[in-house]
Amino acid sequence: MVVHVQQVLRDHGVSGEVRHLAESARTAQQAADALGVEVGAIANSLVFEVLGNPVLVLTSGTHRVDTAKVAALLGVPELTEAGAAFVREHTGQAIGGVAPVGHPEPIGTLVDITLARHDQVWAAAGHPHTVFPTTYDELLRITAGTAAEVDAD
Repeated sequence: MVVHVQQVLRDHGVSGEVRHLAESARTAQQAADALGVEVGAIANSLVFEVLGNPVLVLTSGTHRVDTAKVAALLGVPELTEAGAAFVREHTGQAIGGVAPVGHPEPIGTLVDITLARHDQVWAAAGHPHTVFPTTYDELLRITAGTAAEVDAD
């Protein structure tokens, strides 16, 4: 899966290289510690289920997604965190390593505006031991995502 994500990143003109980490980075804090960066510069990839369809929310590692706020943004009654089987089915990747790209089918994506505060952000690259550097604007571009305020007030 990582090789596929790497190719998709190249196809989108992403210059940052996938980095393999010695330790698993299933959480934003683990990734930040491994990379020596602020936890806020980690783009958590969280998959939610909305009316049977996936929605990907890329949020700053310092935030928790406010599901009621995001549901209202999307104009749907509710947003539920997807289980492992749903995530793998729709992304081809395991929870803790979901990349913003490289899924079997395009997934609607929201990108936390707080990530724009960082010159460089890090996102998963298809496996809990892989990440890649990018920027907020690049995340919006490669995911065809929508900038959104997704965190709890």
